[in-house]
Amino acid sequence: MAATDLLVDLQDDLVSDDTSNALGQLKLSPLDEKTWPADSDGDLTKSDKECSPEIVDPPSDLKWDDPYYDIARCQIVEVAGDDNFGRKVIVFNACRMPPSHQLDHTKLLQYLKHTLDKYVESDYSVVYFHYGLTSQNKPSFAWLRLAYREFDRKYKKNIKALYIVHPTRFIKTLLVVFKPIISMKFGRKILYVNHLGELEQYLKCERMVIPLCVKRFDDSIQAAQKSMPAPVHLKPMPHQQFGISLLMLQEKDPDRTIPLVMEQSVTYLKKHGVAVDFGIYNDVHLAAVMLKTFLRELPTPLLTYNLYNQVVSFGKVAEHKQIDTIVEMIQSLPKNNYTVLNYLVEFLGMVADYSELNKMTPSNLALVFGPTLMWAKDTAISLNAINPINSFVQLLFENYTEIFPAK
Repeated sequence: MAATDLLVDLQDDLVSDDTSNALGQLKLSPLDEKTWPADSDGDLTKSDKECSPEIVDPPSDLKWDDPYYDIARCQIVEVAGDDNFGRKVIVFNACRMPPSHQLDHTKLLQYLKHTLDKYVESDYSVVYFHYGLTSQNKPSFAWLRLAYREFDRKYKKNIKALYIVHPTRFIKTLLVVFKPIISMKFGRKILYVNHLGELEQYLKCERMVIPLCVKRFDDSIQAAQKSMPAPVHLKPMPHQQFGISLLMLQEKDPDRTIPLVMEQSVTYLKKHGVAVDFGIYNDVHLAAVMLKTFLRELPTPLLTYNLYNQVVSFGKVAEHKQIDTIVEMIQSLPKNNYTVLNYLVEFLGMVADYSELNKMTPSNLALVFGPTLMWAKDTAISLNAINPINSFVQLLFENYTEIFPAK
């Protein structure tokens, strides 16, 4: 179909975990010899002196002549019981990393693998406390690249979540840099946790020996949030398309049932026409990016918060009742949401019809669009909600002619 080549942007979310070639092609040499800059979030590290590694007791289970004794005694890597899903939890404490010249990073990597080897045959989770990573103890970029290479499928297969606690612009930027070599399958396991209260929904924090400086920093974050003034809601720009509700878009243009940016993006993807002059950006995938971004930046999900619980628990509906239940759920949507969803699902269902050519099956499309059509309110989406949401969206694409009958 005409949109085949333009769907590459969607397909890049489905790359395999075999990253050897990609790692070799990632040009990091200009950074390999340099230390990382100080974290751009000044309120995180404050100063290297304040974030000096904690003095902790040596581990009682290792003798002084154990090859990993020097690493283990820092308690950078710890095993912290199970999470709420019964999975073993491995904790990595950045604040306990000594200055780089005092730490053998190669041995640290070996010790981390040595620890994980005991648990990787079963499902497990990793918690990374980012607070305390400073210009003094940050590992080199080359080491990070080596670490990702070392953690092959054996380690990635059963890891169910990587919680990054107290993320900063530095760590988020780092993940963007590594995006070309991180598969979507693994990328979806990475969850940002802004404070310890959010972490509680996944595991019991009291089961972990959380470094004191991390707790203090978390207290300061929550205190600052309580003292912040109420957010100022700015009036949308006259021609704004992103980040405003479907109802507001229609009020601005009553004769238009489908938002302009969405209609033009879909038209371009269908026909390779010049609905929008994407050519000036020299990026033929921009239409697909704009479509996903538009949906992701809606103030509320297209499927609405009201349907969240029904979608997450949809797997309990008997198979012979599923289509009728979906029709009932979809018809309960606000008129604008129903119209836009109909338009989108009809297009993506048509894309799936040509999956032999473009490789975008209903399942693959659901992996890409599920998180843009439904998300949780006021909280990070839980791991046990991701698969039900994607399964529900997949049924939408597979049965769109029954769910949205032709007028």
